Amino acid sequence: MIDLHTHSTASDGSFSPSELILYAADKGISRLALTDHDTLAGLDEASKTAAEAGIDFIHGIELNIEWPKGEFHLLGLGLENAHPSLHSLIDYLQENRKKRNEEIINKLKNIGIDVSFRELEDLFRTGSIGRPHIADYLVSRRFVKTRQQAFDRYLAKGRPCYADFRGADLKDAVAAIKKSGGVPVLAHPMSLYVAWGKLPGVLCEIFETGVEGIEAWHPGARVGECKRLEETGKQIGFFITAGSDFHGEKRPDRKIGKTAGQKSIDDRFFTEELAPALERARNRSL
Repeated sequence: MIDLHTHSTASDGSFSPSELILYAADKGISRLALTDHDTLAGLDEASKTAAEAGIDFIHGIELNIEWPKGEFHLLGLGLENAHPSLHSLIDYLQENRKKRNEEIINKLKNIGIDVSFRELEDLFRTGSIGRPHIADYLVSRRFVKTRQQAFDRYLAKGRPCYADFRGADLKDAVAAIKKSGGVPVLAHPMSLYVAWGKLPGVLCEIFETGVEGIEAWHPGARVGECKRLEETGKQIGFFITAGSDFHGEKRPDRKIGKTAGQKSIDDRFFTEELAPALERARNRSL
């Protein structure tokens, strides 16, 4: 089994980068990409542990992209050397994330929930704090019973403490990934919240910006939807990837090495899809 979309404590996963690799090895994963949100912080640690554990490691990232409705996340897979433009983009996103967190905390305080950002930072010790961390903090302080309850009551879109997060420009993100030796992949396209009738046209526009792959297989979608996404993506010209979007034991619906319908992620998504794209990327940089 392989997995081309996972997270560690460098962003909002529950395993450290080393723990993630060792857990993956224990589960029989032979190839894994670490794709933390808007950060490269866990890659060196994960890469070193992967070499010791005999796992083929893929350097990656998941970038938040500005999008009018739903969420647009862009994976950068196979990063070789992070270009200054990628670092600048990450700095921009982290600053926006900090502003969003401050806005959420102020809204929580305004409705009588006393939240300390310093306590939040001390509890999670990550440079990429997001809504899942705030939700877990609310659980730890017994304001809610579960992470999901925190989202349902306060943090989800449309709830009283939600705050928008300004993402990166798509063309800038595509260019930064390519300059870093990687390939850009549209993550979990169902999160775009585009109707099926309009989706092919939207995907064509995304493809024309330079996005090369589409994560057609993701546990947030039904198997039938994934098959349809793969077929549509192929017709447009995307290569196809699959991932678990594994975050650790706090997300029991996401199992490492498994995608939609709890199907094991087949090696073909690397050997027949991602690997040729990475080879083309290397040839471009020569």
